[in-house]
Amino acid sequence: MTLPRLLTLLSGLLLAATVSAHSFTLGTLELGHPWSRAMPEASPTGAAYLSIKNKGKEADTLLSVSTPRADKAELHVHLNDNGVMRMREVSGGVAVAAGSEVKFAPGGYHIMLMGLKQPLKAGDHFPLTLKFARSGSITVDVQVEKDAPAAMEHSGH
Repeated sequence: MTLPRLLTLLSGLLLAATVSAHSFTLGTLELGHPWSRAMPEASPTGAAYLSIKNKGKEADTLLSVSTPRADKAELHVHLNDNGVMRMREVSGGVAVAAGSEVKFAPGGYHIMLMGLKQPLKAGDHFPLTLKFARSGSITVDVQVEKDAPAAMEHSGH
């Protein structure tokens, strides 16, 4: 194999690895694989998911989220209310204890996107800004995927 072909192959593999699993760091927080499921064209709402690992020695709290892709973004959770699953907005934010991980995944915590300005189509991506009590704010890139990533399919919070 020639050197140019080898370099092309290696760069393709690196790009594939970057696209399939992306993470962002804010201080001691690691934000893993922000994603959203593709929705039908007419859907006015959607949801975004990710994991938040706190590698620090102090707790932090995700206070709010925003995106130019929707009129409004809120922190929500699914709760079992006497055998009935209900979705509720989380007031006061989502705590991330020191040394722990919180997963935003289908069936648990999620970021509700209301008043979508464009449909969520597989292959698209959009910015999402997360504001934390201690660590400040960070904007991550959310990938729109046809289906939930295998690692997220059955995760809760």
